[in-house]
Amino acid sequence: MFQVPIEETEIAPGRVVVWDLVPTAAGAVAGQVPPPRGATSYNQVRHFSVARDARDTEDAFSSYVAGTFEISGRVDLRALESALLHVVRRHEVLRCTFGELAGDVACGPLEPEAVTLRIAEVGHLDSPARVRSYLHEFFRGIDTLSWPLIGMGAVVREESTTVFFGCDHLVSDGLSTPIAVHDIATVYAALAGGRRPDLPEVGSYLGYSREQRRRYREMDADDGRLDHWKGFMARNGDFFPPFPLDLGLEPGRLYPTVNELDPLLSADGTEALEARCRKAEGRLFMGLLAAVGVSLRKEGGPDVYRGLMPVNERGRGAYAHTMGWFINTLPVEFSVAEGQGLDGTMAGVSAALDEMWRHVDVPFVKAWSLLAPEHFSLRTWPFAVNFFSYLDFRKVPGARHHTEWRARKHIWSSRTNGICFWFHRNDTGLYMNSIYADTPAARRTKAALGRTLVRTMENMAHRGTF
Repeated sequence: MFQVPIEETEIAPGRVVVWDLVPTAAGAVAGQVPPPRGATSYNQVRHFSVARDARDTEDAFSSYVAGTFEISGRVDLRALESALLHVVRRHEVLRCTFGELAGDVACGPLEPEAVTLRIAEVGHLDSPARVRSYLHEFFRGIDTLSWPLIGMGAVVREESTTVFFGCDHLVSDGLSTPIAVHDIATVYAALAGGRRPDLPEVGSYLGYSREQRRRYREMDADDGRLDHWKGFMARNGDFFPPFPLDLGLEPGRLYPTVNELDPLLSADGTEALEARCRKAEGRLFMGLLAAVGVSLRKEGGPDVYRGLMPVNERGRGAYAHTMGWFINTLPVEFSVAEGQGLDGTMAGVSAALDEMWRHVDVPFVKAWSLLAPEHFSLRTWPFAVNFFSYLDFRKVPGARHHTEWRARKHIWSSRTNGICFWFHRNDTGLYMNSIYADTPAARRTKAALGRTLVRTMENMAHRGTF
């Protein structure tokens, strides 16, 4: 799987059909979904509230998390429709409605049998460019404040079909996309072959949300569980670690975005870097994190790397195969001073991650609201924030079929006041997807940092130095 902008994805022309998720007569009165009554996670509360406030002020902002994959041969549209419906019924969060309730944000699922799909013909799109443009507009049309929060469809051809789906971030995170691709493709293959689908057990995202809210309902700013964040803030000078290089941004302004995919290392190069990381008693993503910190320093950044790092909270149980927003975000910091060498820097990364994991249970949004209330009312991060994300697509559900399926993940946001990097690995190597503010300075900074990062990793892999 690649995480790639939809604009950089090659999808052949074909006949486009879409499926609308609709409530059945048994699940709603006059086609209206029932009001929500259950707990939402802290991530969802923040995301929904920002979308609501933006709507009230006509301050437009949109984003999506989407996926595409290929079915070879002539498609069985009935089996595909049944597979899509199976997945919506399987993952509770996709059937949820959201709304305000008693000053909070609430959600509640429709029962599995209370939803169905309704097919609609879009027509024939005669070029890859028109397909890409259509999919981008389709995905961005999914609205945080409107049900449903998933859209699905297919580009049908005689000898192959591209399946596509998009979700609002409210019900999806980075791992939800490969989970959805795996589930849809697996169920379709079973149904088209006359077999019963066989998928692992999934958990309740609402159950996860209720437990999170219960555990942290009484937390206040004096709670000892916030000491890790407080120490970080004292050294950093703020709750958020600033991106340390010039992006040419005006304070308080949001910019249109650039969304790019860059190859960093080949499969052989990635394996060589991984081997060097093991010699330093680390893992590949630790070496990548070290390389990012060193590269920032080489480009004019500080001798100490400070950043935010998303962490998956699914674990190895039923949540491992569950769609939802199971991501926490935590601060990480370590020295990247020039004289300490690769082994010393890797040791610092390892210690920093160990310390981070000891405090992984405190929800980012809860810490934000308690420790940086002056920023919490803002609709975005207050300035360009240093952010590091890594995902190994070889270890997600369905990974061994990704090449056959031509599996792709697509993320996008309309505006930003900073820069974010999502690093990912697959069988072909190591890649970086970037979304950043469209300014001349940001384009120069991102390009220079990318070149320095590649050179730094190559030096690590082949010379044992930065």
